[in-house]
Amino acid sequence: MSAKIDYKKHDKALYLPKGEPVILDVPAMPFVSIEGEGDPNRPEFALETGALFALSYAVKMSYRGSDAPEGYYDYTVYPLEGIWSLVDLTRPATDKSNLKYKLMIRQPDFLTEEGFRYFVGKTAAKKPNPMLDRLKFITIEDGPSCQMMHTGSYDDETASFERMEAYCEEAGYRRASKLHREIYISDRRRTAPEKLRTVLRFAVKK
Repeated sequence: MSAKIDYKKHDKALYLPKGEPVILDVPAMPFVSIEGEGDPNRPEFALETGALFALSYAVKMSYRGSDAPEGYYDYTVYPLEGIWSLVDLTRPATDKSNLKYKLMIRQPDFLTEEGFRYFVGKTAAKKPNPMLDRLKFITIEDGPSCQMMHTGSYDDETASFERMEAYCEEAGYRRASKLHREIYISDRRRTAPEKLRTVLRFAVKK
């Protein structure tokens, strides 16, 4: 087996940016995703994230059996990500019941649509989860984007977004839409709110 691919080393620019805004071009990448609406604190959200991680670890650990995909290489499972927007744009962003999201976990390049379907079935047989049937295998290319590492509570992200938008204006860019991506580097179950690290990103254009 070839050397292990660790996203924190091989894709440091994407996953471990500094606490200052930067502009970068984000390439196309494969993801397993699920869409939903509502407060992230509700039980359904935990089932959705659980389905994503269960499938991702099934792919990761497949080398232990006879069903490792062709071209398999060892790697670190990628972090959870979310693209966030609002159901009703007239309501405030602080109303968590009004949130609309697409959750996802990046997958290694060797995973195919056929392989994805296989591992969904295998995961459902071992760890039943009603959300597994809602998973999709997609490719997303963020393209030109502004991002930075936000350290602190999710509720304090507004200040970081304001810094990012001010940086874009000075650099001759503008935010392309109100959608934004969050990449959760820290485990919120084991990390104090003030120490949480979250990559914030949104698309930009000239």
